Amino acid sequence: MPDPFRHYEGVPVLDLLAAPPSPALPALDVLRGLSGTTPAQDGLTFLSQLLFYCASISASKIVPATGNRYALRVNPSSGNLHPTEFHFLTQGLTDWADGLYHYRPSSHMAEQRALGNLELQLADSSAPIVFVLTSIAWREAWKYRSRSYRYCLHDIGHAWQALTLAARAMGCDTFAAGEFPDNEVAQLCHLHEDEWPMLIVELRGGSIPVQETAPVHEPDFREIHGGEANQLSKEKTTYKLIDEIHEATKLGDTLRLSTRFSAVDPTPVGTGEIKLAPPASSTRPFGEVTRRRRSALDFLGGEQSMLLTQLSAILDAATQPLIADFAATHFVQLYLYVHRVDGLEPGVYRLWAERAELECIKSGDQRVAAAGLSLGQQLAGNACVALSMIGDLDRATRAYGDRGYRYVHFEAGAIGHRLYLAAEAFGLGATGIGAFYDEEVHRYLNLTPAEGRVVYHFAIGHPVPDFRVSA
Repeated sequence: MPDPFRHYEGVPVLDLLAAPPSPALPALDVLRGLSGTTPAQDGLTFLSQLLFYCASISASKIVPATGNRYALRVNPSSGNLHPTEFHFLTQGLTDWADGLYHYRPSSHMAEQRALGNLELQLADSSAPIVFVLTSIAWREAWKYRSRSYRYCLHDIGHAWQALTLAARAMGCDTFAAGEFPDNEVAQLCHLHEDEWPMLIVELRGGSIPVQETAPVHEPDFREIHGGEANQLSKEKTTYKLIDEIHEATKLGDTLRLSTRFSAVDPTPVGTGEIKLAPPASSTRPFGEVTRRRRSALDFLGGEQSMLLTQLSAILDAATQPLIADFAATHFVQLYLYVHRVDGLEPGVYRLWAERAELECIKSGDQRVAAAGLSLGQQLAGNACVALSMIGDLDRATRAYGDRGYRYVHFEAGAIGHRLYLAAEAFGLGATGIGAFYDEEVHRYLNLTPAEGRVVYHFAIGHPVPDFRVSA
């Protein structure tokens, strides 16, 4: 198993605050677009809080047979393998040096990889903080082989929303850029060859503590520490298909025009058949919800159910607009396998999010079908509701070329992260399911290729207690 943590040896390492302030705004309010209002006093406090609530270790699990521990993080990952790394550039923060940094979650520290006015050409030069989210595909491929590229993209979507929502809870706006020249960004960030840039996220807003006057640097001043990336495993297996997919979805120095084809959603139809109930409310604060989020190993079946108002709130939170250069429209459609939702009969439903309506596709008990389609995993049948995310890959690639393949999966991961937090806000559990029988899902939902392809599964319900978890 590869090392789950990347370190850069030979660089200055800066301690972040071990117990930064917790964002108190209710998690559902953050998910619906409200922002916090309390600014941090300096760059150290701001970055400590931001990273603590979007990328840090939140708990650990004990392996009963050996007594060994392994870490859980606030941003979820397929198989808890965490291929995503957080790099960031800063400029003009109060009491924090301009430069390039890498977050070390194993010890909640920042590795200082370069100092000076390093500007990411495609980022807004006025943004005081710019994150570059990267993937190390080998961490996933070690277990999931060629299919793991999908999981890396899902995890970028989860990390993107973890970062975006934490920033919003702290009073910041974000903008994600997927259109950038891959090799140029990798070179600027001095990435190891096993690490690929996937998404750039800019942060700006009045809550970011910036100096009144920007620091003066000599032209092109840079002090490069670089550092030596740690070796993740003694041996590595190359999966040709992963390399081919990644190469096909890369952009060169001359970017494609993202607007050459329309990416606008087809006019939503809806049926008026079932109008979703008004969303339930929850006052659980964002900081608490984020730190307590877990991936449920299974769910309590039997008579345990959830309320339709809770489901309405979760779906509303999951389908809010995403802020990115590829997210002017949604590419993902949700289908629900409803098992135990008070006020809603068991069956398969298509969500028409724009109209807050459900369209019944199949009636009757779906527990066996949901579990069977999810690679025989019983948690999809024991949950209160399971979901298939259907991605319109054709429309995405018409709009963005092969790069659109990434964007559909980013969106699916972003929706998944929102489902996680919204479920946790009601004391429910959730689990992302990357393993499913693709063609069988298409047949069961009677989907034509023009209607999309399944890209992600999910389950929400009352989680079985996991006594191996410790804070």
